[in-house]
Amino acid sequence: MPEHSLKAVTPLGHAAPHAETFGPITIAEVTDVALASVAARQGRAADVAAAAKRIGLDLPPPGRHAAGTPCSAFWMGPEMWMVEAPFSTHEDVVAALKPAFGDAASLTEQTDAWARLRVTGADLPRLFERLCNADLARAEAGHAIRTTIEHLGAFLLVRSAAEIDVLAARSSAGSMHHALVAAAKSAF
Repeated sequence: MPEHSLKAVTPLGHAAPHAETFGPITIAEVTDVALASVAARQGRAADVAAAAKRIGLDLPPPGRHAAGTPCSAFWMGPEMWMVEAPFSTHEDVVAALKPAFGDAASLTEQTDAWARLRVTGADLPRLFERLCNADLARAEAGHAIRTTIEHLGAFLLVRSAAEIDVLAARSSAGSMHHALVAAAKSAF
C-alpha cells in the first residue's frame, strides 16, 4: 500500500503565509483565523441574537463588522453572519459555538472555504478603485462590504484606513491575489 505524505498549504499554495510589498502596499495571506457561518433558522432571529449576546458576540447589522474577543463577526446577508476566531484556540469553531446557539441557528465550518488577503498601506482607496465599486474613501473601520473583484465575489473588511481584509473563495485565491497585485503595480 502506498504511503501518503500530505502537507497543508496556504490558499496560494505555499508552506507558510506569503506576503509581497508593492510601493506602500503589502498584500499578505492570513491563515490563522477560523471561520463559521451562522444562519438564523426561520423565526429564530431573536434567539440567535440572545445566544450571541450571552457569549459576548456582537452580530452586526448589514454592511458592518464587529470586532470582539475572542470572536468577531461580519454581516453576510439577511439573518446570516460569518464568525471569526483565532485558529489557535478555535480550530473547531463550530463545536465551540454550537452549545450557545443550539437549534436556533445553522452553523457551518468555513475556515478552509475562504482565502483571506490582508492589504495594508497608505492610500488604499487608490488601489481598490481599480478593482471594485466599493467607495473606500468614505468607508471607516467596521465596514464590511460585499463586492465583486475581477468577477469574483468578495468581502472587504475595513479594519482601519490602512488595513483591509479581502475574503474570497479559496478556489479563486490565485486569481484574487493576481488582481490585487496587478492593481497595486498599476497604482503605485
